[in-house]
Amino acid sequence: MAELGSKGVTAGKIASNVQKKLTRAQEKVLQKLGKADETKDEQFEQCVQNFNKQLTEGTRLQKDLRTYLASVKAMHEASKKLTECLQEVYEPDWPGREETNKIAENNDLLWMDYHQKLVDQALLTMDTYLGQFPDIKSRIAKRGRKLVDYDSARHHYESLQTAKKKDEAKIAKAEEELIKAQKVFEEMNVDLQEELPSLWNSRVGFYVNTFQSIAGLEENFHKEMSKLNQNLNDVLVSLEKQHGSNTFTIKAQPRKKTKLFSRLRRKKSSDNAPTKGNKSPSPPPDGSPAGTPEIKVNHEPEPSSLDTPGAAIPKSPSQPGDVAEAEGTKPVAVAEGANETAASDGASSSLPAVVVETFPAAVNGTVEGAAPSKRSDLPPGFMFKVQAQHDYTATDSDELQLKAGDVVLVIPFENPEEQDEGWLMGVKESDWDQHKELEKCRGVFPENFTEKVQ
Repeated sequence: MAELGSKGVTAGKIASNVQKKLTRAQEKVLQKLGKADETKDEQFEQCVQNFNKQLTEGTRLQKDLRTYLASVKAMHEASKKLTECLQEVYEPDWPGREETNKIAENNDLLWMDYHQKLVDQALLTMDTYLGQFPDIKSRIAKRGRKLVDYDSARHHYESLQTAKKKDEAKIAKAEEELIKAQKVFEEMNVDLQEELPSLWNSRVGFYVNTFQSIAGLEENFHKEMSKLNQNLNDVLVSLEKQHGSNTFTIKAQPRKKTKLFSRLRRKKSSDNAPTKGNKSPSPPPDGSPAGTPEIKVNHEPEPSSLDTPGAAIPKSPSQPGDVAEAEGTKPVAVAEGANETAASDGASSSLPAVVVETFPAAVNGTVEGAAPSKRSDLPPGFMFKVQAQHDYTATDSDELQLKAGDVVLVIPFENPEEQDEGWLMGVKESDWDQHKELEKCRGVFPENFTEKVQ
């Protein structure tokens, strides 16, 4: 019997809840259609808006704080790996071996302590702060439902009072339900009207305490970490003093030390001197990006001509035999007109076929022979800009002295044969802007000391 009674109560409660939901839904529809008025409380609605904003901000802060803690954990692991690497490479006979082990141990303990204090003083406080929001949010929603019940009871009571046929018993019962609904609603409303403003104002103190805790913990952590780093630096300075001759420095790639400008001056003097019968090709003009083209000569003799004994090959002024080899350049073959000249002398059948193929040389990925820059504010043949990443001290008169940050305008070598691997020709932008003269400003410099910027 008790079981049946229990089931009956449960069934009755379910039916009551279903009826309440139907009544509330009907009331909300009537309110939206404008057929029933709705009780409004603008002050409370503002409190609800503040509550939702505060919840959103707190949830974001909690998420970002967890991300920060995860980053601290990851940094701890990375720092631990780094100190372990130092311990492995630090040889037993080096001075400061025990100190480095102690520093590594303290480093690990410092990271662990920092992470744990962040959890205790920031994250747990954050979780406690946000822990009160779900209950209040649930009560706000319940208050909204009780307000609908109150409006529904009020409308039902008013409709019975204005009916043509009045039923006093129904009116009394409706009044009783209205008073009950109003009491339940007002009790919840009063409590929330007090709690929500108080909760909203508490955010200031919470934010201050949270960020003060984080800032203080981080400050102390970095102070202690700074001491450890200073101790490690002292140990490494001691090691450097003992093995100072093996200090690592950035070096340029070796070059041939060819005294480039001296050769250029000698070359210009020889070019300007009138030498009779000299058929050496002249060097390219200043600023020209093209060096002497590479030329291939294919000899394809005709059997009938070569088999003829005593056949003479007349020399024309432009044949390969008369072409002198210039300093630092490749031999230049006869031009296409040479065969025609030989043919006019009656010996074309005995001349080998000459095929001239030119291949533009490439300097640091840039094809020589491309049209040089014609901008007046740039040096002739300008190719691209580089910026010095390290200081470079010139060791020869034809080299550029560089400071980190200097911008260099790269230009081609007048003769590609002069270029050593890993070296570029250029003029510092500041010198070019001031002098506008290549002869005074240009020089070679190590490419690995710079980085291309344009």
